Amino acid sequence: MPSYTISVKTGDQKGAGIDANVYIILHGKGLQTTKVNLDTFFKSNFDRGSIDNYTVDFDIDIPEVKRIELWHDTEGVFCNWYLDWIEVTNVESDITSLFTVMKWIKADIHYFFNNIDTCLPQDDPFQKMRLAELENMKEEYELQVKVPGLPAQVKELPENETFSFDYQFNIGHKTTIYSEETKRLVIANGFHWKDEDDIKDMYTEVFGVPEGSKYFNDDAEFGRQRIASLNSLLISLCTAIPDKFGVTEEMVQPFLEGKTIEQAMAAKRLFIIDLAILEGCPAKSDEVVITCPFALFYFNNANHLMPIAIQLFQQKGPDNPVFLPSDPVYVWMLAKMWYNLADSTYHQALTHLNFTHFMMEGICVATMRNLSQSHPVHRLLSPHFIYLISINFLGLGVLVNEGGFLDKTSNGGIEGAFHLMRKSMDFWRLDVDGTLPENLKSRGVLDQSILKDTYHMRDDALLLYDTIKTYVQKYVTIYYSEEGSMKGDCEIQNWGAEIVKSRDDGGCGMLGVPNNGQFETIDQLVVTLTAIIYTCSVGHAAASFQQYDEYGAPFSYPFIMHGAPPKDKEPVDFETVLKIIPNRAELLTLMSITKVLSEKRTKDLGNFEKQLIVDPPAIQVVEEFREDLEKVGKTIDERNQKREHPYEWLHPSEIPNAISI
Repeated sequence: MPSYTISVKTGDQKGAGIDANVYIILHGKGLQTTKVNLDTFFKSNFDRGSIDNYTVDFDIDIPEVKRIELWHDTEGVFCNWYLDWIEVTNVESDITSLFTVMKWIKADIHYFFNNIDTCLPQDDPFQKMRLAELENMKEEYELQVKVPGLPAQVKELPENETFSFDYQFNIGHKTTIYSEETKRLVIANGFHWKDEDDIKDMYTEVFGVPEGSKYFNDDAEFGRQRIASLNSLLISLCTAIPDKFGVTEEMVQPFLEGKTIEQAMAAKRLFIIDLAILEGCPAKSDEVVITCPFALFYFNNANHLMPIAIQLFQQKGPDNPVFLPSDPVYVWMLAKMWYNLADSTYHQALTHLNFTHFMMEGICVATMRNLSQSHPVHRLLSPHFIYLISINFLGLGVLVNEGGFLDKTSNGGIEGAFHLMRKSMDFWRLDVDGTLPENLKSRGVLDQSILKDTYHMRDDALLLYDTIKTYVQKYVTIYYSEEGSMKGDCEIQNWGAEIVKSRDDGGCGMLGVPNNGQFETIDQLVVTLTAIIYTCSVGHAAASFQQYDEYGAPFSYPFIMHGAPPKDKEPVDFETVLKIIPNRAELLTLMSITKVLSEKRTKDLGNFEKQLIVDPPAIQVVEEFREDLEKVGKTIDERNQKREHPYEWLHPSEIPNAISI
């Protein structure tokens, strides 16, 4: 009788293993075997995370297995089984077929999996089964606006989206370590600071020293935060001074190296950030304040971006002065700190949470609801959605909730964050804000001769954006080369329609999707998919993994400040600054959370946890993508050797595939 070797990989999710009887039937061209029970006597089968190998004799010789039929009964304690993949090899022909599953297998339901089954719906020979599976997915993945005015998210956590056991254990273990260290340090030292060294003593071996703490009242570092840190997509080329900004020629003349404001603008060396979106943002209590500042920067002859003027609120007035580097030392320091309070408030609510985590979750849910697992776009996007829904589900319950992380460690709390998120939903566009070149162009900084060799985030991110776009272009062209194939693809059209549909009507309400989600050309789909993959990988990495290095340094990047911003330029002492920063418990809590959020936990870009791409032409495209990423890495390595301050955060080896933390 013909022999086959069969390897079965059970997932690592909690409760993934089973004790039941598992049956399999092999299918070939017009052939099928009888069922066989996969079982090894005296051995535990299908344990969580295991690979079980079997040598099985069937009644029919199928040289190349094209399809498998699989099911299990209710024997044993555990009835649901998370199956990663099955590999079948005909011993005589030595032909191996891989069947990617990546889903929970429920008892007494027959599942069919095809070898290399990637296809558009109009080309699928098993269309009824495909439609039935999509209907089930729509029941499991429901879109819901959980917080009024915010992006749509998943209603309930689907079973397929749970963390792997190891991943969940590692997060919990790290969180416990940092929490215990926080308690120890607060009990041993009390809440209030004695001096600057007292703060440095908090950087124990458990936490490590945040990079931002190495700089104290450093204007050049303040400038670098705008172009090589967490919030590097706010700065714009200054072409006019806003009427609300009270800066004058006389004020900034000493800092322009002999130029006038007009000359500095003409030379493209004057830059501005206007955080007007924070005007009216509620604080979590009457005892704290949120600023809504302007900041003006000059790119000097030493190739440093330097702050030259800060106004902390939008409306000019005698109690809202323009602060300058020539002001008393701690007054200028406080102006920068209060500016950075606004910057961090924007960063956490929008750059990090809303523009990556929450926006992408809606697209992830729409993908699961509308694109079959056999759809090529589903397989392209799926590796970039791993753990996204789970981490957001956890975040809403622990971090972004009443009394959670945002409430404890920020001036705005969750109400301030939600307020900003609601406002941003009126302007954020996938084809501008989510598309890096267009984002840079809208701020006048796409030209790399502007802020040359200094705007590291832009320069490295553009390399990655172009690499991802090339990858997507090659991949999509494989499946949409025939005329009419995109218009005839009901799944991709339904997907686009649900992404743009109003949130009130059950969609994602995404603005700026090319052709309003009615995809007609490859270019329209490529722009959309590139923006999604870039945001889930590069965009999130840029916004997330420096969090401990920045938020752990209260003088450099405060997220919570006490008291009120200065209303005049009367000199203050360092004791005043010390009283304004977060107390020990607040800072250590912030350090604990951002330490967890700054740790990469999944594979780097291009090395996928889910190996869903199995089509030979598509596999070749993935290999070329990896080769291109390796070239990008070498280019960044070369750049960093020449940079005064190396920028490692967007090296491909440091970028996870997905928003998984």
